[in-house]
Amino acid sequence: MNSPTGSSLTSACRDALQANVPKHDRYAKGVAFCVGATVLLGIMFPVMTNALTHIDPFTFTSLRYLIAGLAFLVLLRIKEGKDALRADGESLALAWLLGSIGFCGFGSFVFLGQQLAGPQGALTASIMMATQPMMGVIVNAIVHKSLPPVLSMLFILMSFTGVSLVVTKGDLGAALHEPQHYAANVLILVGALCWVIYTFSASRFKRWSALKYTTLTIWLGLTTIFGVNALLFALGVVPVPSASQLAAIAPHLLYMGPVAGFVAILLWNMGNRILTPLNGVLFMDVLPVTAFTVSSLTGVIPQHAQIAGAGVTCLALVLNNVFVRRRAKRHQRATA
Repeated sequence: MNSPTGSSLTSACRDALQANVPKHDRYAKGVAFCVGATVLLGIMFPVMTNALTHIDPFTFTSLRYLIAGLAFLVLLRIKEGKDALRADGESLALAWLLGSIGFCGFGSFVFLGQQLAGPQGALTASIMMATQPMMGVIVNAIVHKSLPPVLSMLFILMSFTGVSLVVTKGDLGAALHEPQHYAANVLILVGALCWVIYTFSASRFKRWSALKYTTLTIWLGLTTIFGVNALLFALGVVPVPSASQLAAIAPHLLYMGPVAGFVAILLWNMGNRILTPLNGVLFMDVLPVTAFTVSSLTGVIPQHAQIAGAGVTCLALVLNNVFVRRRAKRHQRATA
């Protein structure tokens, strides 16, 4: 039998070992999670281009998150046991609101905007996602009443500049004079803001793991998604899909549900739990680059300005990561 002193020593040794685990390993894991998530999310916009020709975005959002929600529920039950659905002192009302904003708001607004934008909707939607780091800075400043480091803001601007080079092929002037789908752009921007709010609010649920936060918010959000969908059906705004329409979108659901809906969102929330949302949201600039890369596989050859833009975006991500890590080390030394 262990003595109380022995148990205390064992606990102290365990804490010391955990304290000596290299923090850069955990940071690298957070970066990998966020990069993986944004790559998978970037692919979803070209996938949705064809899906939206068969069905409305609201019904597709319901089906997509129903599939993802079932996968999350099974994984949560396996990882955290039968009591994992308990609130544990957190607000379920707030979780419902955030789930509604994050999943109903993002899915409905972004994909409706993409549908209105037509054939170029995938590119338009992916471009608008690059505004999320800017939105993240504003949301963080409002919530915490403090401005981010100046260098982080510069790196965000640098990454957005790289994305702009990619999507405009280096001709910014010509892009300003092209016809714009203003209604579509506004809807997509609102959807992007919904996802920023959802991401930044995850830190409020300190008693929940990233998996639990994702699972409970997606199921609570589904009540709103189903309610909106039922209302649109009842009012005749969107038609009830036929069997042939459901069969046509089955291949798209295979990606949008298990991959973009389950794996990508889980990776995203896990990565942001490690890096903090202010740093994690910067990786959204990878999303339009990914969408462009997928489009290039169909025969679109990237121009020199676009290759340079992708390099600028990647460099901004690397520089911000280095800056944040060094800043954290200086803070640790100052408080030691």
